[in-house]
Amino acid sequence: MKEVYDYIESNKERYIEWLQELCRQPSVAAQNRGMKETATLVEYYLHQTSASTEQLSTSGYPVVFAEVNTNAEKTLSFYNHYDVQPEDPIELWESAPFEAEIRNGKMYARGVADNKGNLMARICAVHAYEQVYGKLPINVKFIIEGEEEIGSVHLDEFASKYPDKIASDGCIWEFGYKNPNGRLQVSLGVKGMCYVELRARGANTDLHSANAAVIKNPAWRLIWALQTLKDENENILIDGFYDGVLEPDETETQLLEAMEYEEREILSSLGLDSFLLNLDGLELKKKLLFQPTCTICGVESGYTGEGSKTVLPSFAKAKLDFRLVGEQNPDKVFQLLREHLDRNGFTDIEAVQLSGCHPAKTDPNDPLVRTVVDNVKDVYGQEPVVLRNTPGTGPMYDLCQKYNIPAISLGVGNEDSRNHAPNENIAIDDYILGIKMMSKIIHEFAN
Repeated sequence: MKEVYDYIESNKERYIEWLQELCRQPSVAAQNRGMKETATLVEYYLHQTSASTEQLSTSGYPVVFAEVNTNAEKTLSFYNHYDVQPEDPIELWESAPFEAEIRNGKMYARGVADNKGNLMARICAVHAYEQVYGKLPINVKFIIEGEEEIGSVHLDEFASKYPDKIASDGCIWEFGYKNPNGRLQVSLGVKGMCYVELRARGANTDLHSANAAVIKNPAWRLIWALQTLKDENENILIDGFYDGVLEPDETETQLLEAMEYEEREILSSLGLDSFLLNLDGLELKKKLLFQPTCTICGVESGYTGEGSKTVLPSFAKAKLDFRLVGEQNPDKVFQLLREHLDRNGFTDIEAVQLSGCHPAKTDPNDPLVRTVVDNVKDVYGQEPVVLRNTPGTGPMYDLCQKYNIPAISLGVGNEDSRNHAPNENIAIDDYILGIKMMSKIIHEFAN
């Protein structure tokens, strides 16, 4: 692999320019901004390799599909996305969000960490390997969707429509980071998600708050309903909610014990004195990765501007996410929530499921896992931190585990990449290492 690594080093300026060009093209799915142009640009870079490409239609934005077919025995797929989050609030960026400025060894741009840096690293890995050896030792597929940042709402539809396109012996998932100690994290799964909006309605118009003596306040109704969901000890009070939550087995417990989680550094960076319930050590890591959550993401009602306005609101809403683990099912969780609200006297509260995805895990002993974990040190100089799953969520199940395809996550991000926030960034050195790592995986997965 020395020849490939040397080629990557000799051509790193080209690969950096490719990433800058991609990041300078906005692709905000939530606003339908730059989506067509970005899909076409992604195809352009894929054509720098021997890959054949096509844009496969869905009920939303197309999936860019590419394939390098060498008639090899094994096939590896890469899942990525070309859409990004909106750049707001723009005033908090130190450089323009779509300028892709490089300063102090980092590239700053909306989407550079999530997910264009990882996407381009994988394209460049295939390019470098082909330039040195002429031909890949495996078949490679790229599955690049345009709706990840709006919930991957049509990815399951795509997978069902094109089972032959997604078929592979393993999938490298879209994200990955170094931890605060500079060690690469490798994740073997993701949590699931049930995302819900609760809505409470009162009078058919906002009223003077003098009417609050006799007219229902939907804000209070919503608050009282929310209060029934979880107690002060973090126990979720929905009957049947914990069905399907599994205790970590022996292998998973070993991974937890070996997992680095820099408690003091994390608390200090967040300006906090302690974690929930004063947890630490193994129990803290267990709760982070193996326990579900019920989170109020936002509440909206009435007047919240400057000064005072005596108003009785006519409407209130809250957005909640339930992170799911083990064998929990997002549709079942939503059903349990509806039943819970009705049982507690809140039949008037409307509940809408906005999105849902299943938890997903890959066997730690799968050949793809061993290929990745056993070769990280060759590129990064130290062993990786292996996570049983991340505390975050993605549509991994719909594309992989549902079809018995193992999946694993690693990438070019860092502990301060600031995904979805101003000044999103990756380190240039991590980007180049990521290209080398992907080329190493391509080489070793053939064995």
